[in-house]
Amino acid sequence: MEPLTFDSDDVGEVEHLVSAMYARMRIGGIGERTHTHITRRVMTPEVAFDDLEYTFDVEFDAEPQRYLILCHVVSGVVHLTSEGRTETFGPGDLFLSRPDLPSAGVVQAARLRQLTLDPVALTQVASSVAGEAAPARVLGRRPVSRQAALQLQRSVGYVRDSVLDAPDSPAAPLLASAASQYLAVMMLHAFPNTAVAAPTAGDSHDASPETLRRALSFIDAHPDADLTIADVARAAYVTPRALQLAFRRHLDTTPLGYLRRVRLAHAREDLLAATAGDGNTVTVIAGRWGFPSPSRFAEEYRAAYGELPSRTLRT
Repeated sequence: MEPLTFDSDDVGEVEHLVSAMYARMRIGGIGERTHTHITRRVMTPEVAFDDLEYTFDVEFDAEPQRYLILCHVVSGVVHLTSEGRTETFGPGDLFLSRPDLPSAGVVQAARLRQLTLDPVALTQVASSVAGEAAPARVLGRRPVSRQAALQLQRSVGYVRDSVLDAPDSPAAPLLASAASQYLAVMMLHAFPNTAVAAPTAGDSHDASPETLRRALSFIDAHPDADLTIADVARAAYVTPRALQLAFRRHLDTTPLGYLRRVRLAHAREDLLAATAGDGNTVTVIAGRWGFPSPSRFAEEYRAAYGELPSRTLRT
């Protein structure tokens, strides 16, 4: 999908657009040069990447929005008030605007990079990892640590710069789904939340070689499907926590790590089978098997097979 690009000096037009993007809000401008530039790139209906630049100070009063909005302050200052508390974020800061909460504040001549994520993605990931049915909720605006913030920022940048630029192919939905799950996982790692992931005694008992065998058979039979940990756990008749424990105990890896290895092997088969002129490049084959970044695919491939995928393609 082509990115949306918006430029305007009209504060009313800006109010109309950002209300449509996030939640209904009232905006007031401070200053004479009230120019706004916005670029939006949509990966899926649940995930979008926005760049916003204001040359003036923006006062806003927003109703509760549906989405989680992760904001990276590139320049300028943001004063955000919600739940009776005001916090200030400056250049380099990462903060989260939580759904279902009204907010107000001032954006001072800032440039912002934002990720919009449906909170349902957090619940789906938490359910896959921990088997929890209750919605996963983020409990704070700031990441738990500076390191967590940097890891999340790098992850968002990787998805934005790699997955969104991946070749348009039948594998695109697989890439987008995997990227959405990845972003949700990194969000849960970075912010305090309600998800619980401790295995029970029953999970430990179920983490048996038989569980592993059923899971391996299911993954081997469906390498091109958009699989989650929950899907594999259902096929193995255990909880997601028991499944993860089984893979750690018997293979020293994770279910999704094993799935990645299987897909890498199928990519190698396609590279070996490719012929001149059939359109099968390294990038196309990598994308087909859920590897959005050709360079990272090449690194993983070389680590597994001792040669670059481009060399395999030429043999």
